[in-house]
Amino acid sequence: MKMPKQKSERGFTLMELMVAIAVGLIVMGAMTSLFKTGMDSAMLVTQRAETQQNMRAAIDLMVKDISMAGAGLPSGGIQLPAGSGSNPSLFGCDQSGACHVPGDTYPTSNYMYGIIPGYSNGVEASAVVAAAPPPAINDSITSIYADYNFPLWEYDITFPVPGNGNAIALTPNVAYVPAPPFPNAAGGIQVGDLIMLSNSLGTAVGEVTGITQTGIDFADSDPLNINQNGAASNNIAAISTGANTVAYRLLAVTYYLTVPANGETPRLMRQVNGLSPTPVADNIINLQFSYDIYNSTTSALDANQSNPLGVGDSPNLMQKINIVVMGQSMLQPGKFQNLYLATSVSARNMAFRNRYQ
Repeated sequence: MKMPKQKSERGFTLMELMVAIAVGLIVMGAMTSLFKTGMDSAMLVTQRAETQQNMRAAIDLMVKDISMAGAGLPSGGIQLPAGSGSNPSLFGCDQSGACHVPGDTYPTSNYMYGIIPGYSNGVEASAVVAAAPPPAINDSITSIYADYNFPLWEYDITFPVPGNGNAIALTPNVAYVPAPPFPNAAGGIQVGDLIMLSNSLGTAVGEVTGITQTGIDFADSDPLNINQNGAASNNIAAISTGANTVAYRLLAVTYYLTVPANGETPRLMRQVNGLSPTPVADNIINLQFSYDIYNSTTSALDANQSNPLGVGDSPNLMQKINIVVMGQSMLQPGKFQNLYLATSVSARNMAFRNRYQ
């Protein structure tokens, strides 16, 4: 009996298998590279989007404060304590005595403008922002305006000791119904706040050193050196015998950069009156301001003036504030993305000069 013959079928040779594996590895490598490129691109887009959102949030807050500069202040600003017995007053400082910008005294012989430029003094303790591109110029800015959220104007204000500016007494004005909240109520006046007092004799500013339900204290030796009862002029004592006194809380808002310890990234800070500063945005490595100012001597606009006080321009004649913020991405160390955002703000309550008359 004959056995049927089996037909042999050809398989893959070793060489063919090796070629197939090599081709497969090449294809897989290309796909992996393509996937990594896609992931890197997605991460890049994410970094840029997060950095932009971070900077936009910072600029939105700054624009709000800067656009209000000068609101509620007398035209041209306020002269702080002057003459014999007076000393420079401070801004950008808190109740602990820490001052957060290098140039922390009011300019032009202690004068409170609606905007106080801070050319090249925008980093706390003059620290170095290593990531900032050269030339590493960082500025600060202080915007001052009246805060209408707490109704101090609904009180009748008297001075317990006429001729002494260390305290005021507050009595709710019966014309206002309901009666205003107590000054020390939640959300009310705080130690370190600035209060502007105006009456028939003029305007003066004091720093709150104590609050009760019926009064506010302005003791000497306050952290901001605003309350100078012994100064010759322009303190609260100078107007303490005037009539029809009205009070408003002021907000003196300073923006600057700080470089935290322990290798943390630079941070944009916001400091108000004599209160503790609060962080606004991380990874802000450059902050610069320039100003469009009307020049009363040449009757022209000095555009993009970075240091108006240094060249003798008056902050009272600012027409526009230009802001440039540079942020650095917060992900992937060694592959940082640096982005700029710029905008301009019209300080609507600053002085306006009509050059077309």
